[in-house]
Amino acid sequence: MYEEIAEKKFKELQNKDDYLILAIESSCDETSAAVTRGRDVLSLVIASQIEIHKRFGGVVPEIASRNHVSAIRNTVDEALKQANVSLSDISAVAVTYGAGLLGALLVGVSYAKALAYAMNVPLIKVNHVRGHISANYIADKSLEPPYLCLLASGGHTAIVEVVGYDDVKVIGTTQDDAVGEAFDKVARVLGLPYPGGPEIEKLAKDGKPAIDFPKGFHNKNTLDFSYSGLKTSVINYMHTAAQKGEEVNKADVACSFQKSAVGVMTENVEKALLKTGLKTVVIAGGVASNKHLREEMEKVGKKHGVNVIYPPLKLCTDNAAMIGACAYNLIKEGKGRASLDLDASASVSLE
Repeated sequence: MYEEIAEKKFKELQNKDDYLILAIESSCDETSAAVTRGRDVLSLVIASQIEIHKRFGGVVPEIASRNHVSAIRNTVDEALKQANVSLSDISAVAVTYGAGLLGALLVGVSYAKALAYAMNVPLIKVNHVRGHISANYIADKSLEPPYLCLLASGGHTAIVEVVGYDDVKVIGTTQDDAVGEAFDKVARVLGLPYPGGPEIEKLAKDGKPAIDFPKGFHNKNTLDFSYSGLKTSVINYMHTAAQKGEEVNKADVACSFQKSAVGVMTENVEKALLKTGLKTVVIAGGVASNKHLREEMEKVGKKHGVNVIYPPLKLCTDNAAMIGACAYNLIKEGKGRASLDLDASASVSLE
């Protein structure tokens, strides 16, 4: 009975704009819930676990899952409260089903399925990475495909051609480490706390790009990335200095690393713009919050006469608002509805 009712309501929503989505995100170490209407965010609540995982130097999956279980009900309730709505006002429930930590994802998926079933509303499954891209629809409500996306996070580094709401083509990707992963590993070598990205950015402000670290995989014939070489160069630099008993200016190391890491991204974006002829480029993922990256991307935009869009800082990291925005676009195209058999998946293809 539920499936028939949900399918009917799903079809009705395809021709509407003024309805509410309750979105849930739990793919890693943030429990988040949001209420969205189209591309408007009525509320966004994020219960972060950063302080819990900081002493371990990274996210511990089992601990993350347990904390999601503890936080999800209050997070959803608070999102409804801040939006000044009740569950009876919700027309669809959207949830991240992958990719991410399996145990963490299961918490969000299970809760979302229960809510959708109890309310007899459609359940919308959302790809976490596509959710990050969709944060830009909130940042710029006039944004429409086609456009180019630089995806930069702890788990992904890619250049994506967004052809439609549910049609993306990966035209460049990392061959090894993601850029966010490289930031975290270099931060660890520098003795900086988790999460490493913001700490490196903070330290880099006091330094100069005095060290010539390689940009990594740098081939004019490809749009792919590689950060293992850059990461290894920084590690070797630090180890060599330690063996020689030399003092290291960590701020210069951070600044030089950041310059190299960002440099290959902006160069690949330039090549992609020339290749595709697209006039809009967006940035998505946690690393999109990096000020140096934003500044360098603005330079690329001015140089090539293209529009550069990036989300507000709160929407760069994992959040449910981006999941709601993605779900809204999927519903418009008649896609994304999931049955109550929906399961979480640790690995989901972006395409």
